[in-house]
Order: sequence, then C-alpha cells, then structure tokens
Amino acid sequence: MHDDTLATWLALEEEIERRLDAGAGCGVATPDQVAGMTGLQTLQAMLRGELPYPPIARTLSFQLVQVGEGTAVFQGRPGPDHLNPMGGIHGGWYATLLDSALGCAVHTKMPPGRGYTTAELGLNLVKAIGPTVRRVRAEARVVHCGRQLATAEARLYGPDDTLYAHGTSTCLVFEHRAG
Repeated sequence: MHDDTLATWLALEEEIERRLDAGAGCGVATPDQVAGMTGLQTLQAMLRGELPYPPIARTLSFQLVQVGEGTAVFQGRPGPDHLNPMGGIHGGWYATLLDSALGCAVHTKMPPGRGYTTAELGLNLVKAIGPTVRRVRAEARVVHCGRQLATAEARLYGPDDTLYAHGTSTCLVFEHRAG
C-alpha cells in the first residue's frame, strides 16, 4: 500500500512541477499581481503556475501540492543537501517544511489586504528521516483564525504513514499597508 501512496505522491509532484516550470517560474509575486486576491486565491494561482513559486521551495527541495480553505499540504524530498554534521536530516529542514505548511494554511484564511507572520513555532521531532525515505508530507490545518491571531497544527509523515514530526504555529494577523 505504501508503494501506491508514494507513486501517487510522485505523480502529483511531477504534474505540479511541470505546471510551475511552464508558468511564472521561481520568484516572488509583486503586490500588483496579488492585489484584490484572498490568500487562498493567491496560493491556488501559484499552484496553477500563474504566479511565481518562492525560491525557498527549490533551495530546500519541497513544494506546495494542495491547498483548501484552512489547509495546506507540502511535499519534501529529504536528501544529502539537508544533512546535519551527524549525517541525519537537519531539524531545521523539518522546521522549515512544517512552518511553510502551517503558514500557508493560515494564508488561505486571509481576505484581500490582510497578511500574517509566524510569531511562535513549536515542533516535536519524533523520528529521524532515514536515507531510504524518498518523500515526506507536511499537512497543516488552521485551528483558529481571528482578526489578530491565527493558530494552526501540522504533522510531517511518510508514505507509509510514519510520523516524523508534528507542530503548531501562532501567527500574527495584520492589515497590509499600501505601497
């Protein structure tokens, strides 16, 4: 069953990578490109290749693969570039992948003109990602989204459903200033 799950994950990843590379490519969307869009609309446009995807996705070998109202799913490729001095996947890689999923889940709840920033990130690394793990997924969901604070929770797991980490985030929500 886990081989079927991995095959499904890889097929989705390939489809999205083709769309992203054929579209706007890597970069950061300008304020004019996202003006009037909700956070969910922005992330959906990014997945369609209409807006650039962030450079950190390429740098750290992960990408957004799904978004919905209050949810975000990222997929990551742990590899040699992410090793710590002891030969394991660096905890910072886990943290960045989870923070990205948590933040994007919160982003889906933002109306036009509103933004967020991570104020607190809590992680529990429960198992090392070994050299045979080809992909992991970070699934995040918003627990609460108010005018000033949003909270979300996420889990990082493999195609065999092995849990590697889980975490929470508290985000500050704010109004974007013009210009």
